[in-house]
Amino acid sequence: MLVKHGVISALTRSTSHSPSSSSSTVLRRQQFLVRTLCASKTHLPKLIRAMSSTSEADAESVLRTVTPSLDPKRHKGQAGKIAVIGGCREYTGAPYFAAISALKIGADLSHVFCTKDAAPVIKSYSPELIVHPVLEESYTISQIHNLCFLLFGFSQFSEDEKRKVQDKVIGEVDKWMERFDCLVIGPGLGRDPFLLECVSKIMLLAKKSNVPFVVDGDGLFLVTNSIDLVKSYPLAVLTPNVNEYKCLVQKVLNCEVDEEKAEDQLRSLAKQIGGVTILRKGKSDLISDGEIVKSVSIYGSPRRCGGQGDILSGGVAVFLSWAQQLKSDPESPSESPAILGCMAASGLLRKAASLAFTKHKRSTLTSDIIECLGKSLEDICPAS
Repeated sequence: MLVKHGVISALTRSTSHSPSSSSSTVLRRQQFLVRTLCASKTHLPKLIRAMSSTSEADAESVLRTVTPSLDPKRHKGQAGKIAVIGGCREYTGAPYFAAISALKIGADLSHVFCTKDAAPVIKSYSPELIVHPVLEESYTISQIHNLCFLLFGFSQFSEDEKRKVQDKVIGEVDKWMERFDCLVIGPGLGRDPFLLECVSKIMLLAKKSNVPFVVDGDGLFLVTNSIDLVKSYPLAVLTPNVNEYKCLVQKVLNCEVDEEKAEDQLRSLAKQIGGVTILRKGKSDLISDGEIVKSVSIYGSPRRCGGQGDILSGGVAVFLSWAQQLKSDPESPSESPAILGCMAASGLLRKAASLAFTKHKRSTLTSDIIECLGKSLEDICPAS
């Protein structure tokens, strides 16, 4: 704790000044404390951990380490296969932003699993995405209920029939699950009860298959009310904004957000959820897995147009999947793939947002930032 708050360095600096007679005793005690702590084999590892546990991440260095080289010997899919679970009648932009960002950063394939109503709209945005219109909402069930009533004079759509629909949805996703390197759960998902129940089962399926997933948007609403869905799953990443983080803190820690102890509170929150990785979005992005806390504050933009969080979630998915490939390398970074993925994605988004703002100023949109992702990554990690 002394090191964390800079007390030791302050004490050391104070010894270089000529002490007055009234303070010489205090200074000698301070010097003794410094020597004792720094010389102790018991305390030294703790001091080192304290100094490195909360620090500004070298996001550009992480980007260079994690981003794979473009090798002509590699085949389609080896640079990442990402799936976004989200998209409903009201929200079609968010899943598109997350999925297309994954491709722009360098993933080979990007899928979107959405509702039937959202699918044609998302497909119209880009032919690059593989869109699966398999998710169902409650209103679809109501339509079937009403149809049964009109045809037969009564509804034959029982709870058992609902389970059959749910099982069909899960089955459609399950057919693809083992192919994916990472999921993004939540962009444009909405809060329909039946749809959220289906997504809960998809999350359990991903955990069973050891597939990493990033939870954002309405996926965080689901998780906040069902913490066990992610608890103690080290391959889960949560990316809350200010309001989503407030709800998580209130639910899990049973207190309010404390900005004066932001790093410690984030560490406690991640630890309480069993070591999941949390990327708290803000002026400086804070990242923790319950052990370390990293901060990313480079670049950035004052423009706060909606959709930037979707770019981030897609980016985290890509960089996490790339970091997973480094695990077999004995010289790979000590941080977990989830931490590395968060640091890389945060740094890249901030650089792209800065670049877009330089050109577009107040009119900067999420689509402008997406178009700057490739150049931003090229500036840091040239493809050649």
